[in-house]
Order: sequence, then structure tokens, then C-alpha cells
Amino acid sequence: MNLDNLARVDLNLLVILQVLLEEQSVTRAAHRLHVSQSAVSKSLNRLRETLGDPLFQRTAHGLKPTAHADALRQQLPLVLQNLYQLTQPPTFHPATSNRQFSFSMVESAYETLIPYFIGPLLQQAPLIKLDSYVWTEKSMQDLQQGQIDFGLAGRDIQPHTDVNFEHVPEGIESQTLFNDHQVCLVRKDHPILQTVTAGHWDQDHYLNMSHVQVRCEGNDWWALDYHLANLGLHRNLSTTVPDFYGAVSVCVNTDLIFTLPSSFAYHAQKLYSLVSIPLPFEFMPMAYVFLWHERNNQEPGHQWFRNIIFSSVEKAITHNHISKTNR
Repeated sequence: MNLDNLARVDLNLLVILQVLLEEQSVTRAAHRLHVSQSAVSKSLNRLRETLGDPLFQRTAHGLKPTAHADALRQQLPLVLQNLYQLTQPPTFHPATSNRQFSFSMVESAYETLIPYFIGPLLQQAPLIKLDSYVWTEKSMQDLQQGQIDFGLAGRDIQPHTDVNFEHVPEGIESQTLFNDHQVCLVRKDHPILQTVTAGHWDQDHYLNMSHVQVRCEGNDWWALDYHLANLGLHRNLSTTVPDFYGAVSVCVNTDLIFTLPSSFAYHAQKLYSLVSIPLPFEFMPMAYVFLWHERNNQEPGHQWFRNIIFSSVEKAITHNHISKTNR
């Protein structure tokens, strides 16, 4: 495509050509376009010069299209329709859309949130396709580059700060969905439960236990381990696994203790004979944060998707008694 040549073409002439092809009369075309016959004749001369073809021959019955004009008659309506669509503001109709949306989520949010928003999304837009991926160390870059549409990440809330987390790349928008805190899971008959019942559950007991850990964003350590390291302390990470349900399965079949967000612990306890006990020392809460790129702020499909997520999370918060989102 030679854009320089196209830039010299008056696209309004294509509209006049379409009307001439339909009316096959300068008089009727002028009447329909609300211009003078002279103006239509001048436009026809410009069309002939631009397209290098006479386009019409005058006959007793009006204008007869040339072979080239007949060929254009087959193509021009679609060209004009596409040009018209380009001039319209963006729209999104969920009921008829077959768009594809992709999102990446931290694993601990899958059980907590995805059952609540997949239904409403597909109920309103039954033809769309949803592709979900586990959040990894590369997901933020994918979001920046447009490889995925949305992200849902977990971030620790630093003391005395707002819920906005650090190191958000330029151009990335975020909204906190809900806040959470860490708890511990142990099997139903774990010996440590006697200590907890007796009121002796403390940091020393916690650190003396063996732990199962989930590898997060490619790291064996997460914020709690760095927090303890700053205090000159560390956990005995006996087993590291790639996913939360793997860690839960290890926990229920061993004496290992699993530290995790309370929202996921709630669901794990519905499937396994596990007991939740509090983390025996102060540690920063966390936030589940929804992410998207600012280039899609006003895009109707993306706005619709975000609104479904936000309203669905409100229902999930009520259903699961999760701590309310700070907004």
C-alpha cells in the first residue's frame, strides 16, 4: 500500500461515486447529495482523473458505467462500510461478541474468585472465549506488552502505607479487590494443636516446626521469609512445591505446617481435614490487586470485563466473609 498516494485521494469522492453508481444520473445524484449538478459534475471529473478511467458514458437513458466502474460497484459498498465503522466510537455488545480475553492470576485467587466471575461473564457474553494463566514472574511484562489483557496479583501491604504496591511498571493501572492475612494449616490431629489449645503457641514454636512452602513467581522465599531474615530468623522449609493444592495435600498427610492466605485456607478446609491456626506473630497483611494497561481504560470490552470482576468480587467477599476491600 502506498500511503503517500492514498493521502492525496479525497475519500469523499468515493461517496459520490457510490451514489452515481446507484442513481446513474448526475441530476438524481445531486438531489440526493443536496448539492448542485455542477458540483457533482466537477467531482466526477476529479474521479476520472484520480482513477484513470471515464467511469460513465452518457446515454439517452442516463449514465452507463464502464467495465471498471462495474468492478468498483462490487467492491465499493464494503469499502465504504469499513470506512464508516472506522469513524464510529468503539462499542461492545456482550450478548453477540465472540472476543477473546486473557488473564493471569495468582494461584491462591483461583479457588477464591474465579468461580464467582466466570459464571457472570459467560452468562452475559456466552460466545466469548476466556484464557486464564497462572501468574508468574513474566506476567507483568506480558501485561505491558499486551500478551494478556488482565492480571490478578497478590502483594504485601507495607505498614503505614496504602494498598498500592511497589514497583508497578509505567502504564499499568491497578485496583485492590480485597485484603487478606496469613494463617497456618495443620492436619486435624497434629501435635501442635495441644500447644495452641494450652495457649503456648508462639513464634518459637512456629520456627521450630517443619514447613511446606509454595514456590511463588519462581522464588522459594516470599515476603514472610525476608521479614524473618531481617530479624535474624528463618523457617525450616522442609518441602517446596509448585502449587497450593500440592502443599495442602502434603500438609494433610504429614506434620508439616503450611502458611497461606486465609481466603485459600477457607476453601482448603472444605476439602481436607485441616485446622487453621493464627500466625503467632505480627506480619503485614496482603492485598489481591487487579491489573490492566492504561491503553484499555476506555475500551468498552475491557470496561465491561472489569465491571464484572469488581461486582463479582463484592459478592464473593459477602459470601466468604473476606475482609472488605479498601477502595
